[in-house]
Amino acid sequence: MSRVTEAEVAVAAEEVLTASASGRATIKELIEEIPNYLPLSAEDLAPSPTRPGEALWEQQVRNITSHKASPGNAICEGKLVAIPGGLALPGREAAA
Repeated sequence: MSRVTEAEVAVAAEEVLTASASGRATIKELIEEIPNYLPLSAEDLAPSPTRPGEALWEQQVRNITSHKASPGNAICEGKLVAIPGGLALPGREAAA
Protein backbone atom coordinates (compact mmCIF):
# COMPACT_ATOMS: atom_id res chain seq x y z
CA MET A 1 0.00 0.00 0.00
CA SER A 2 1.42 3.39 -0.94
CA ARG A 3 1.15 6.69 0.86
CA VAL A 4 -2.10 8.65 0.82
CA THR A 5 -2.14 11.94 -1.06
CA GLU A 6 -2.97 15.34 0.35
CA ALA A 7 -6.10 15.29 -1.83
CA GLU A 8 -7.21 11.99 -0.25
CA VAL A 9 -6.59 13.39 3.23
CA ALA A 10 -8.67 16.46 2.29
CA VAL A 11 -11.55 14.26 1.11
CA ALA A 12 -11.41 12.37 4.41
CA ALA A 13 -11.42 15.71 6.26
CA GLU A 14 -14.53 16.72 4.30
CA GLU A 15 -16.18 13.45 5.32
CA VAL A 16 -15.31 14.03 8.98
CA LEU A 17 -16.74 17.57 8.81
CA THR A 18 -19.89 16.40 7.02
CA ALA A 19 -20.49 13.86 9.79
CA SER A 20 -19.95 16.55 12.43
CA ALA A 21 -22.95 18.49 13.73
CA SER A 22 -21.07 21.79 13.47
CA GLY A 23 -19.26 21.21 10.17
CA ARG A 24 -16.10 22.43 11.93
CA ALA A 25 -13.14 20.69 13.58
CA THR A 26 -9.76 21.51 14.99
CA ILE A 27 -6.67 20.00 13.38
CA LYS A 28 -6.36 17.78 16.47
CA GLU A 29 -9.93 16.53 16.05
CA LEU A 30 -9.33 15.85 12.35
CA ILE A 31 -6.16 13.91 13.15
CA GLU A 32 -8.12 11.82 15.66
CA GLU A 33 -10.97 11.09 13.22
CA ILE A 34 -9.42 10.79 9.75
CA PRO A 35 -8.04 7.26 10.36
CA ASN A 36 -11.70 6.15 10.70
CA TYR A 37 -12.34 7.40 7.15
CA LEU A 38 -9.06 6.67 5.35
CA PRO A 39 -6.89 3.54 5.43
CA LEU A 40 -3.32 4.51 6.33
CA SER A 41 -0.27 2.49 5.34
CA ALA A 42 2.84 1.85 7.40
CA GLU A 43 4.50 4.51 5.25
CA ASP A 44 1.80 7.04 6.23
CA LEU A 45 2.29 6.21 9.90
CA ALA A 46 6.08 6.67 9.73
CA PRO A 47 7.49 9.57 11.75
CA SER A 48 7.79 12.87 9.93
CA PRO A 49 11.44 13.86 9.48
CA THR A 50 10.54 17.55 9.79
CA ARG A 51 7.90 17.47 12.55
CA PRO A 52 9.04 15.51 15.61
CA GLY A 53 6.28 13.48 17.25
CA GLU A 54 4.06 13.59 14.16
CA ALA A 55 3.36 10.94 11.51
CA LEU A 56 3.78 11.79 7.84
CA TRP A 57 0.03 11.70 7.15
CA GLU A 58 -0.63 14.14 10.04
CA GLN A 59 1.61 16.66 8.30
CA GLN A 60 -0.64 16.32 5.24
CA VAL A 61 -3.63 17.46 7.33
CA ARG A 62 -1.74 20.64 8.22
CA ASN A 63 -0.62 21.03 4.60
CA ILE A 64 -4.23 21.49 3.51
CA THR A 65 -4.07 24.92 5.13
CA SER A 66 -0.44 25.57 4.23
CA HIS A 67 -1.09 24.94 0.54
CA LYS A 68 -4.44 26.77 0.40
CA ALA A 69 -3.41 28.99 -2.54
CA SER A 70 -2.38 26.03 -4.73
CA PRO A 71 -4.71 24.92 -7.54
CA GLY A 72 -6.25 21.56 -6.68
CA ASN A 73 -6.10 22.24 -2.94
CA ALA A 74 -9.45 21.69 -1.16
CA ILE A 75 -9.43 25.25 0.26
CA CYS A 76 -8.43 26.81 -3.06
CA GLU A 77 -11.21 24.82 -4.75
CA GLY A 78 -13.82 25.97 -2.19
CA LYS A 79 -14.44 22.54 -0.64
CA LEU A 80 -12.98 23.48 2.76
CA VAL A 81 -12.43 26.73 4.65
CA ALA A 82 -9.50 27.47 6.95
CA ILE A 83 -10.61 28.62 10.40
CA PRO A 84 -8.41 29.43 13.41
CA GLY A 85 -6.89 26.12 14.50
CA GLY A 86 -8.80 23.95 12.06
CA LEU A 87 -11.03 23.52 9.04
CA ALA A 88 -14.72 23.95 8.25
CA LEU A 89 -17.17 23.25 5.49
CA PRO A 90 -18.07 26.31 3.43
CA GLY A 91 -20.81 28.30 5.15
CA ARG A 92 -20.00 26.71 8.51
CA GLU A 93 -17.05 28.94 9.45
CA ALA A 94 -18.84 30.73 12.29
CA ALA A 95 -19.10 28.95 15.62
CA ALA A 96 -22.65 28.02 16.57
